[in-house]
Amino acid sequence: MHRVLVRIVLAGGSVRDLCQAVAGFFGGAALVTTTDGRVLSIAGDESEVERVSALDCFDRTGRLVVEDEPVGARAPGTPGSTRAFVRIVAGSADHGLLGAFSPERPLTPADVHLLERAATVAALAITKEQAVAAVEGKYRAEFLRDALAGRAGEGADAVAHAASLGWDIARPMVVVVAETDENDEETTRSPDEVRSLQERFVRAWVQAVRARDPSVPVAGFSQEVVALLPTGPEPGTDALLRTVGDIAKVVRGDGGGGRRTFSTGVSRTVSSVAELPAAYDEALTAVHVGRQMHGESALAHFDGLGIYRLLALVPDGADLRRFVEESLGELATDDSPENADLRRTLSVLIDTNLNVAETARRLFFHYNTLRYRVAKLERMLGPFTSDPQLRLTLALALRIHEMRGL
Repeated sequence: MHRVLVRIVLAGGSVRDLCQAVAGFFGGAALVTTTDGRVLSIAGDESEVERVSALDCFDRTGRLVVEDEPVGARAPGTPGSTRAFVRIVAGSADHGLLGAFSPERPLTPADVHLLERAATVAALAITKEQAVAAVEGKYRAEFLRDALAGRAGEGADAVAHAASLGWDIARPMVVVVAETDENDEETTRSPDEVRSLQERFVRAWVQAVRARDPSVPVAGFSQEVVALLPTGPEPGTDALLRTVGDIAKVVRGDGGGGRRTFSTGVSRTVSSVAELPAAYDEALTAVHVGRQMHGESALAHFDGLGIYRLLALVPDGADLRRFVEESLGELATDDSPENADLRRTLSVLIDTNLNVAETARRLFFHYNTLRYRVAKLERMLGPFTSDPQLRLTLALALRIHEMRGL
């Protein structure tokens, strides 16, 4: 095995080459993961890879649950004794885990020692790949930033430049922005930890996007990741949100491995490079307003923001709070369960254009019970059933009341 490892090093072998060598030695499967458990490479016979991938040490997104997997060999006969993991370390940098899976026999300390030797080769391969990726990523990120700022040049030139980077932007696409919910400017984390977490966030998005389509532009900026996803054969909003949601699910990985929550915004479809700056603004708006509408881990499309797009333009949340308090009075508070119940009744009434029968059906109330509630609401708020301006005011106040983070 030592001679095999030396050959891999001298040939400038990749992580994939190493996994194949380790899998062949153990007669099973081998993999390399990031520190948070994302599988970078896995090798072995197809049947063995399928068996390993179905083990309970992986979550439903395919992430290795590193929090529950010890490093080293387990005692023979104990659960998990036919697999072993070692850390891939280069200097002070932790690059992840190298794991070996045997079909039957328990792995011994001698096997772990061999894995540790192989992990040294893995560290060399990963360090080389990261160095190359860092240079390539810098040029890609600079081009994408220029394109989003309208500085990428004429359409044909920008398309050609993107193609030289391995990206395809000559097709209908949407701008997707994913932004961490934690504000790094107000965090108590150290700068090194923040940088490490952001790099992990970017790598997760790049890997998830490239697994679907390697020609999709994707890069990380500060607290966000930006991707230009093609709209595909189903350009509708629902189809786009499903696609983006699937990618976000892979990146999120059930939230394990020290991953931070993030919100995602999607722009309208664009068909040219010149439209990218406006689409980028739309995606940013969708991220920020979506987080206010739904809280952390929100996913929003710009066309689905509705009136919230205008409400989000108000710079001072105190102004919005005062508007809600003045419009809804005591219903603006949650001092009693009845207030929330009455707000719900008022909201459905307005949504049904004051159709009492339909509102009673939706809320499962008796018709007379609802009429009593309408009378009570008018005593509290005014004659909204006959005053359209008051109805508009109350409708806006209810929408603002639903927003988070004011």
